[in-house]
Amino acid sequence: MKPVARTRLVFAAAGTFLLVACSDGEAATPRGETTFAPPPSSAAASPSATATAAKSPDLGKPQTIVSGLEAPWGLAFLPDGSALVSERDSGDILRIPTGGGEPERVHQVDGVDAGGEGGLLGIAVDPEYAQNKYVYAYFTASGDNRIIQFRLGGKPRIILDGIDKAGIHNGGRLAFGPDGFLYVGTGDAGNGSESQDRDDLNGKILRITRDGRAAPGNPDEGSRVWSLGHRNVQGLAWGPDKKMYGIEFGQNTWDEVNVIEPGRNYGWPEAEGKEGNSRYVDPLVQWSTDEASPSGAAVAGDTLYVAGLRGERLWTVPLGGGEPEAELNGEYGRLRTVAVAPDGALWVTTSNRDGRGDPREDDDKILRFAAS
Repeated sequence: MKPVARTRLVFAAAGTFLLVACSDGEAATPRGETTFAPPPSSAAASPSATATAAKSPDLGKPQTIVSGLEAPWGLAFLPDGSALVSERDSGDILRIPTGGGEPERVHQVDGVDAGGEGGLLGIAVDPEYAQNKYVYAYFTASGDNRIIQFRLGGKPRIILDGIDKAGIHNGGRLAFGPDGFLYVGTGDAGNGSESQDRDDLNGKILRITRDGRAAPGNPDEGSRVWSLGHRNVQGLAWGPDKKMYGIEFGQNTWDEVNVIEPGRNYGWPEAEGKEGNSRYVDPLVQWSTDEASPSGAAVAGDTLYVAGLRGERLWTVPLGGGEPEAELNGEYGRLRTVAVAPDGALWVTTSNRDGRGDPREDDDKILRFAAS
């Protein structure tokens, strides 16, 4: 396919609608303190192959890999080190070459309804891509949110549909876990009661097979639900010890980083932040909503990196204990997705053209921070 003419490559050091207290940065909320607690033990399924970068990225030496994107959302790497990026509103999937070069449109997802927070959202590359060439995408269609499996440029196959859609809280993050199964972060679609319904796909983290069925070993046999009581999960990551982290938006007070354990209940809508209620799991970290509105997440070394939309910063959470710290404060505007490349570099996407940001001339962009 031809290069995308509207996208401009840069190699340089970096020097709407009404929402009610809800999503990725528009709620007027009180400011509170960032709090941290030691991570609890995890009961996650035993992993097999997912690697976490051993080195830490040098956040003082950014490189702009590409600019001129339109609301990039998902980011996943192919085995050759090139990256696939989904654009929320256009439905395009672009390939960014490993060492630079003009982005190429390699797939277009048909039937994307990009209203509100919906559109083409998360993407994931199959761990066995070298053999099967499968890519997965989560998108908002005319009547629901759904997940498709496809080969680039080929006809898609719907593997899961019926995830409720709304103008807000569509979730959308996809990631293969170290156990080789596909994990899915969904939102409550504006209906918090769905988060507590074990028979509903919304407000959950799901664990599914390549063809969309419930993965073996899930808490309830035959159910896709891995954990429940979530408001709007948009970040999934695993640490060096295979512990799983889920990132989600709060409502009026607290955004959360949670350690995800199978079958556990994370409280929404009955609990937000740390409430000490034994029925629900308290978060590992909580931030006031104006400090974060967290989206994508990735682990490099012993640090969890969390992108902040409304907070316009990159949070670093030391997994061995210690206080989270904010980096890149306001330097690049809204940050949506964080991912570790095969070479250990950290890639971060901006989200200033999503209808809520204050875009600059070269937005949106992808920043690369080499491992040191």
